[in-house]
Amino acid sequence: MNVYFVSGIDTDIGKTVAVGMMARYLHRRGRRVITVKLIQTGNVGFSEDLDRHRAMMGVGRFPEDEAGLTAPAIFSFPASPHFAAAREHRTVDLDAIRAAVEKVSANYDVVLLEGAGGLAVPLTEDLLTVDFAAERRYPLILVTSGRLGSLNHTIMSIEMAVRRGMKLAGVVYNWSAGADPEISADSRRMILKYLNKYQQPEILVELGKVAEPYPDTDFGPIFGER
Repeated sequence: MNVYFVSGIDTDIGKTVAVGMMARYLHRRGRRVITVKLIQTGNVGFSEDLDRHRAMMGVGRFPEDEAGLTAPAIFSFPASPHFAAAREHRTVDLDAIRAAVEKVSANYDVVLLEGAGGLAVPLTEDLLTVDFAAERRYPLILVTSGRLGSLNHTIMSIEMAVRRGMKLAGVVYNWSAGADPEISADSRRMILKYLNKYQQPEILVELGKVAEPYPDTDFGPIFGER
């Protein structure tokens, strides 16, 4: 399986930055890597998140970008996909999304498939994001941070994924401005404890403040490069 599903514990947790940094890491080590947006809301024409990924990787747009395969569903209203689609009198074409991801994955070593928001975000009236990812058996990379309240959301997300049979490739622990160092340290400890409890790899990669020049974060453990 070369497709990793990347989800955050909430909106604005730093998922797009984490995806860009992971893609940068893999690209700089010679891996053929591409990022894909499961569904993009709040955009018109092309995904601004993908443009940010490409900039962080130091590359231009891929042919798959120009063909619309890396952002197979774009809605202009910034909301949950099910609502953004309904507001435009459209539907979320899950078959088209599945086909796009499969086509892209055939040409790359690693595909980082970025979800919208958290695992419980509805893609349609009847399907949650986590159900889509679990159905495809994608390994999960969960993005969290040290901000207050994150531990609750992180543990719930781990449990939600595990109960659906998903395997975690690892957790990315984002830098958070103003986070209490003692709380952050204990949150990291507790996340590792709950990964162990649910028999998941105890892999947590800390991502510091991301600004140019970009930090050289080692994401090797997440991708089996120990």
